[in-house]
Amino acid sequence: MVRIDQLTQTHLDVLKEVGNIGAGNAATALSSLLNKKIDMTIPSINIVDFNELMDYVGGPETLIVSVFLRIQGEAPGSMFFVLTPEETNALVKRLLGDTEFKAEELMEKEMAYSAISEIGNILSGSYLSALSDFTSINMQPTVPTLVLDMAAAILMEGLVEVSQESDHAIIIDTMIEDGEGSTSSVKGHFFLLPDPDSFDKIFSALGVLDK
Repeated sequence: MVRIDQLTQTHLDVLKEVGNIGAGNAATALSSLLNKKIDMTIPSINIVDFNELMDYVGGPETLIVSVFLRIQGEAPGSMFFVLTPEETNALVKRLLGDTEFKAEELMEKEMAYSAISEIGNILSGSYLSALSDFTSINMQPTVPTLVLDMAAAILMEGLVEVSQESDHAIIIDTMIEDGEGSTSSVKGHFFLLPDPDSFDKIFSALGVLDK
């Protein structure tokens, strides 16, 4: 059985390749949504334990914005797309031109809430679709949920499933850049947590399952 803490560089390289395909598809969709060229890349993929996962977003009491969904089908799991309040502000500014927006207002600002939800939906769906296509495994996302809360409160919901057999998670960094000459970029993080029994199915299908 493949454990998340036993993944090799080969596993991560395959995940990164899948991630870049998903990022390309998401960039096309975002470009259409924003009516401007958007580039997306996956600069790195890392394995961290749960304590490091909390530290990655600034600590368990740090306020974060997260789009959460469960993966249903033949390889269930959890997926988070996480933004800091600052990155959320930057995205809302680009999408809506609202320079006064603060992430703390997200749940009350209907247009901003819808915009961030749609971005999270596009990004999560594009990555999951690429992974499903690569593996020929049926994986369908649930309806994403957008949450503004402390990191511990948000992340524990997805960690409950895997913590019984593993204490690690896969972090997929994502850079969203304006492809029209701007030097600004927004960095988000995907936290991918397949349920323990899903690892064998996914990596066997990818051809990198350890014998």
